[in-house]
Amino acid sequence: MTAVPHHHSHSRSHSRRQVLVTGLAASALLATGAIPSPALAAGRARRTSLPKAGLPRPTGPFAVGTVALHLVDHSRTEPWVPGTAAHRELMVSLWYPARPGGAARAVPQMTAGAAAHFGSGEGAAALNLRMAPGSVDWGATLTHAHEDAPLDRRAGQLPVVLYSPGLGDPRTWNTALVEDLASRGYAVVTIDHTHEATEVDFPDGRLATMRIFDGAPPTDPEAISALLEKVVAVRVADSRFVLDELARLNRTRFGGAIDLRRVGMFGQSAGGFTAAQTMHDDRRVRAGINMDGEMDYAGGREPDGTHLSSVALDGLDRPLLLMGSEGSGDYRQQPSWAAFWANTRGWKADVTLTGSRHASYTDAEVLLPQLARQGAVPEGGPAGAVGTVPPHRALTANRAYVTSFFDRWLRGRDDHLLDGPSERFPEMVFAPETAFAR
Repeated sequence: MTAVPHHHSHSRSHSRRQVLVTGLAASALLATGAIPSPALAAGRARRTSLPKAGLPRPTGPFAVGTVALHLVDHSRTEPWVPGTAAHRELMVSLWYPARPGGAARAVPQMTAGAAAHFGSGEGAAALNLRMAPGSVDWGATLTHAHEDAPLDRRAGQLPVVLYSPGLGDPRTWNTALVEDLASRGYAVVTIDHTHEATEVDFPDGRLATMRIFDGAPPTDPEAISALLEKVVAVRVADSRFVLDELARLNRTRFGGAIDLRRVGMFGQSAGGFTAAQTMHDDRRVRAGINMDGEMDYAGGREPDGTHLSSVALDGLDRPLLLMGSEGSGDYRQQPSWAAFWANTRGWKADVTLTGSRHASYTDAEVLLPQLARQGAVPEGGPAGAVGTVPPHRALTANRAYVTSFFDRWLRGRDDHLLDGPSERFPEMVFAPETAFAR
């Protein structure tokens, strides 16, 4: 079996931790509350002269519908706003197979308010992608979905998959992959983790910004570890609440079309960690994918296996797919993945996308190269964020492996792509000792 080319472990680990640690420090500047600045409000007017990019079409047989939902968890107060009595509020979007012939205009990837903030100096484009503020018309990117379109009953009972984004990123930042799953007959629920995403746009006009710091950001490694532990705990609680709400929404809004006996979850970076940890804590999640997310609370230190999460220490008895970037490596280079690998009892596989970087498992993979051709280049160039893998190959591989995994474990349809290396996808390299047992 082909081995991943070896790189120094520190450079690999730092690549995966860049959002979890250096991003935490940089985002101190973002912890300014939930009210847009006057400059941001003025900038909401769409500037059509700026570079813009498009999302590739989904490849499944169904058209796609989507609906944004505002959920309130009355069992929890808001964890990121000290002293508040307000309950935890979330925005989620549900994507699903829809009857064709929807509204003429597809839903934008982000609302106007969210897009303006995402592209500002306080948004995830600057924080996570190192894009110059105001350099892109993020609001111009359209999805291929139609708002509140009628469900296509020909899809039958829909398995449901939750998506959790990376730290600071919005729920919209994997739309190319989410839409594809919906077009193949899944109900996909994308979750905004309020006050941890750089912006969450609520229906009443509030824009909730990043508030994960109480005062200055921590610099002590133990304090950073404690913050990371709280981030993941809040994310898991969000995810479990969304699962609770889906039972209600399935009855009241979707006519019982969602099959809550077949639940999966995936995420990128901190979202991948969240997916694995939610599986550990909640048996309703039957299968999960961790895209390039560490599973420890090492903070600013080099991971050494001493700050492992419970999912890394205990492993899982249900299937989890690890999808790593070449900038971060596989379980042999990352202590939390190594611990998970040794301790897990369920089916597992670990694949690395050759030529990829941390953001290759997000919409950055297909959007940044388009924007760079128009002069909107992230600091370090597109390769610094998404590597050198051709964007269409990265997206095609990501879609194929994610679909194959969930089809296998939620639908009982096995195309055998996960049995081992594939001539169709030579970019996807399997780590040694992957469990290929059926």
